[in-house]
Amino acid sequence: MKQLQHLVTESSRKPKIITQDYTMPNGCVTPLVTRVGDGSIIKRFDKTPPPTKETDVVCPHFLELKWAHGCPFDCAWCYLKGTLRLLPEKTKPVVKDYRKIEEHVRTFLDSVDTPEEILNTGEIADSLMWEGTSEPFSKFIIPIFQEQRRHKVLFVTKSNNVKNLLEIRPPDQVIVSFSVNAPEVADRWEHKAPLVEKRIEAARSLSKAGYEVRVRIDPMVPVPGWERAYRKLTEHIFAEFVPARITLGSLRGLRSTINGCKDKSWEQFLSDRSNWGKKVDFAARHEMYHMLVQVLTQEFDYKEVALCKETIAMWRALGMDHTKIKCNCVW
Repeated sequence: MKQLQHLVTESSRKPKIITQDYTMPNGCVTPLVTRVGDGSIIKRFDKTPPPTKETDVVCPHFLELKWAHGCPFDCAWCYLKGTLRLLPEKTKPVVKDYRKIEEHVRTFLDSVDTPEEILNTGEIADSLMWEGTSEPFSKFIIPIFQEQRRHKVLFVTKSNNVKNLLEIRPPDQVIVSFSVNAPEVADRWEHKAPLVEKRIEAARSLSKAGYEVRVRIDPMVPVPGWERAYRKLTEHIFAEFVPARITLGSLRGLRSTINGCKDKSWEQFLSDRSNWGKKVDFAARHEMYHMLVQVLTQEFDYKEVALCKETIAMWRALGMDHTKIKCNCVW
């Protein structure tokens, strides 16, 4: 078994909860927790400013639970290759001190009554990357959240290792979101990730066990035959289970990501620009989203759909209201 790598030590005093006002997608200003203590464990993701221009991306300010960093799956376009480029470990999985994680999480859960929050464990790490060790993160963190009924923990993953999750009851305060793609795309660029069919099988098993299971179809790529590929992916998902929510996203790349990647073959699909890096051409993105939204609504009568890191212009072109966004990382 791998040994837990400690990056931080237990703090000497109870961390403080820091709040500030945030402008929400609907324009309302709301006081929210911005960080707990030094922000090394719990911090609000607020790198995307409130969108004002048509080319600005929409991304609600959600809370990160930064229990670790890194990912073993080596996807060609992984933004961690830019985000973690200055660390000696690069994207190699590294886990923080469980004692400090517990202290900061309990401080948050014991002190914050409203609003209800989702703490995302998969922004800078794959949430299930430590499940094969002697100290699986799921068995450590979920029981802490199960002690209360306000806030939830979100796992975001490409893994299919859900054995530990299936042993946890009840799963009330947990959301698990699987990132999937058309197999043709995954096989080409998601180098070490489990097969898409294995991820869907794992998602089905958790849904059947009572978990709230969400799906991210992201990043969509306009490869030759994309329409058939993504339609087939959708049909495969709904043949197995009905996701609680589906969030769609398309290929995008910050300059730091592009510079940090060895396999840059995917950059050929990027031509548009936004305040969140380069994107697939607007018309191509619109065509992909429109097709998939039509399939979901007309063939499966499914309406729980949102977009990830998309511009105001795209939301409007699809006839969707970004001010009422219910995407992967929020309620």
